[in-house]
Amino acid sequence: MNHKEFMKEALNMAELALKNNEIPIGCVFVHKNKIIAKEMNNTNESLNGTFHCEMVAINKILENYPSKIFEEVDLYVTVEPCIMCASALRQLHIKSVYFGCANERFGGTGSIFRLHDDEGIDPIYPVFPGYYREDAILLLRRFYLQENKKAPKPKPKKNRKMKYDIPLLDLERYSSRAL
Repeated sequence: MNHKEFMKEALNMAELALKNNEIPIGCVFVHKNKIIAKEMNNTNESLNGTFHCEMVAINKILENYPSKIFEEVDLYVTVEPCIMCASALRQLHIKSVYFGCANERFGGTGSIFRLHDDEGIDPIYPVFPGYYREDAILLLRRFYLQENKKAPKPKPKKNRKMKYDIPLLDLERYSSRAL
C-alpha cells in the first residue's frame, strides 16, 4: 500500500464516524507497510472528550506492542492532530504524521502550535499535510450541518447550507524547522 491508500483507509474510518454521529475524523497507524490500528473519533458516544481516534488507537496498540514500536510507525489521520494528540505522538516518538486538512482551532502540528518540531527532550517528527484534504474538509462540513444532540449546548442548525469552496493550503505552516 502507499500513502494515498492508507489515507483512504483513514477516510473510511472518518465516514464511519460520521454515520455514528461522531466528529468525522479517522486514523490509521502503519508499521512497516502494515496497518496495526485504525480508529475513528469516539467522543460523543463515550461522552469523553479525550477519546480522539489517535488516542483510542494508541491505547489499542499499547495493548499488543511495546511503546518502542512507535519509532517505526507512521500515522495517517484525516485532520491535523490536536494539541493533546500531537503531544502524545511526540512523547511516543512517532516516526511521521500524514494528515488531510488543518485543525484551525486546536492544531498541534502547525495550525496553532508546532509541538512536532519545537525544541525539547523528545525527538521531532515530520508532518505531511494535504492528503485528500478536500475530502476531509467536506466530511467535517457535513457533520457540522447536523444537530449534535450530545453537545453540551446543542445549537440549532436550521437553514445551514453546505459550502464547497476549499481554501488554499499554506504548506509553510507545517514544514519542519529542523528537517
